Amino acid sequence: MTAYAVAHMRQARMGPQLVEYLQKIDATLDPFGGRFLVHGGDVEVIENKWPGHLIIIEFPDRQQVRRWYNSAAYQAILTLRTDNSESDVIFVDGVEHPHKATDVLDQT
Repeated sequence: MTAYAVAHMRQARMGPQLVEYLQKIDATLDPFGGRFLVHGGDVEVIENKWPGHLIIIEFPDRQQVRRWYNSAAYQAILTLRTDNSESDVIFVDGVEHPHKATDVLDQT
């Protein structure tokens, strides 16, 4: 099942280290089938507040997300981001299609 690495980057301090992170992250994704779906961009806030940026990276499955995050290549650049930003990061599975909102009731 498709899985996603999702980050809510609430604050980022752009500088040489974050630039280096951005220059190197794509190469860490390739071996695990990762690709950006959302990478910052303008958000239209409809309810409440949304400080910062949204990043969504798609992977073939949860195992590949974990392998990417724990890979030596990604771990080598991780602190370039974490030392220069405040963000929340989660891994989440997608849904099988077709999917209806009521499908979650079967999981309880």
